[in-house]
Amino acid sequence: MSSKSTDSNPANPSFSMDDFAQALEQEDFSKSFQRGEVVKGKVFEHASDGAYVDIGGKSSGFVPLDEAALERVSDLSTILPLNEELEFLIVREQDAEGQVLLSRRQLAIKQAWDDMVEIKENGSSVQMRVTGVNRGGVTGQVHGLRSFIPRSHLMEKENLDDLIGKSLMVTCLEVDSERRKLVLSQRDAARSEAIKGVEPGALAEGKVVSIQPYGVFVDIGGLTGLLHIKQVSDSPIQSLNTVFKIGQELKVVIADIDELKNRLSFSTKMLETYPGEILEKMDAVMADAEQRLEAAKRKQAEQAKEPKEKKQPASIVQPPPPGAMAQPMQVVPEQAIDPQEKPTDPLIQPPPPGAMFTSRPANQEEK
Repeated sequence: MSSKSTDSNPANPSFSMDDFAQALEQEDFSKSFQRGEVVKGKVFEHASDGAYVDIGGKSSGFVPLDEAALERVSDLSTILPLNEELEFLIVREQDAEGQVLLSRRQLAIKQAWDDMVEIKENGSSVQMRVTGVNRGGVTGQVHGLRSFIPRSHLMEKENLDDLIGKSLMVTCLEVDSERRKLVLSQRDAARSEAIKGVEPGALAEGKVVSIQPYGVFVDIGGLTGLLHIKQVSDSPIQSLNTVFKIGQELKVVIADIDELKNRLSFSTKMLETYPGEILEKMDAVMADAEQRLEAAKRKQAEQAKEPKEKKQPASIVQPPPPGAMAQPMQVVPEQAIDPQEKPTDPLIQPPPPGAMFTSRPANQEEK
């Protein structure tokens, strides 16, 4: 009896690593990453020089230690915890090994510039930490950005070294992300804060700090505003230098406040009882400015209560009301008129109804 060897199942071919790599190549799950793109990913491993991030590609992304945050840290787990989804900025595209270089610091800087642009547009204030001093002013950090305050925009202009380490409230003068230029002002921030405590219509005391052809600049406790030439008096002024002098103490009425531009406008003509009084009796007007302002406000309130349209005086002949129908003229019958009272001269009295005129001969002389 002969035996026959038979296999019911064919032999399975082996699946090598090359076949696996080829299969991966055929799968379409690879992504194209470009520099400047913001991607989301999860940190899956910490290393001594950075962290590896899964961003959905065949190769992982890598965050160097100095790109993990605005300021250098020693423990990455505090700012890049494992398995937590975060946003990263691509600073270098895939290299030969397919790895993408990521940064959290550059992403924070980009966001900081966007925030500073918004702060400048809104006229808001922000804290700046002073880190250094140079000939022109002081340098510092705002949201991780290097910034500068000119000496002319500091409240303290002499002992600048004493400002190092302090935080100053500032506003933005210039924000240029392309040139990495951020210029700030402590003076304008203080001015903006002080303006919030000023009310329109109030009386303020100050000193004349500048005289220009168009007006006088007056400082009221650190706030400088403009007293325009047309707001000085209701009487015309040829030259303001004949009325004011630098350092002169002055009481002014706050006419307008522009908080966005940090501007104040003043007026003194409200204190006059007649046009030109402040030009003739400046000291007297300033002496009782408070009483004069109260009187001016009472007068304005009384005028506001008066009706806008006053009644017109009645004329001798009143026109008929709108829509009224004209009454027809009454005709008096001729027999009702006394013959003795009939007019004899048609040029003086109108003839009775029905009377006929006869034309005068051309050759008849007028008597």
